[in-house]
Amino acid sequence: MSTLRHRTTVLAAATTAVLALALTACGGDDTGTKSAGSASDAAVAAASTGASQPAADATTTNTGATKANTSKTGTSNGSAKTGGGTGSDGNTSDSYAYKHPCQSGDLSIRVYPREGSATQQVIEVNNVGANSCGLSYFPRVSLGASKASDHSSDIQPAVPGGLGGAPAYPVKPKTAALAVIDLNPSGANGLTWIDEMNVLADGDHMPNADTQNFELGPDVKVRDPKLGLYRSTVAEAVSSMKQAGTS
Repeated sequence: MSTLRHRTTVLAAATTAVLALALTACGGDDTGTKSAGSASDAAVAAASTGASQPAADATTTNTGATKANTSKTGTSNGSAKTGGGTGSDGNTSDSYAYKHPCQSGDLSIRVYPREGSATQQVIEVNNVGANSCGLSYFPRVSLGASKASDHSSDIQPAVPGGLGGAPAYPVKPKTAALAVIDLNPSGANGLTWIDEMNVLADGDHMPNADTQNFELGPDVKVRDPKLGLYRSTVAEAVSSMKQAGTS
């Protein structure tokens, strides 16, 4: 009987131990599963984050490229290119000037004594407009009295003859056409009642109403005046003036 109780006790202890081990094993598997699940979730989150980050970077890069292209497009298609193309290819060319006579509103005219000469005056016609324009070969000039009511007796200078060539004298924007007139080439006694020079920049296309008047001063003596063609420098204008009166 004693032996039977001992075996029963041992069996019960063994069963308890087995149950404890089983419970421990089950608890470990449950813990392991949860741990594996957390790691998997973390990996998925990391993978998701990694996948979304390059997409964000790509968007930033594309946005930057778009901005750069917009800036470049604006530069190449902007007003600078359009203005440059118009200015260099058309509106500042001589061919454009030949077809577009100068308007008085686009011109500024000055008359002043030529340095080193007592009898010569420079007529300076500046193009203050945006485009090239064409002038007649020389300005229309007459010399008279500023207070006269009748200008039929005004003196007109001699000009060079044998003219021909281009249809007009071209003047680019911000440049000047220069003509020189010698009021008394010989220096002899001349008319003393003349004190005004009347200048029409383009006698071929402008109305007489666009004529401008310039005071010459009280000591001017006019005799056989000569006027040259428009030129780009004073020296060339003087040389042209000396050909006035010749064919």
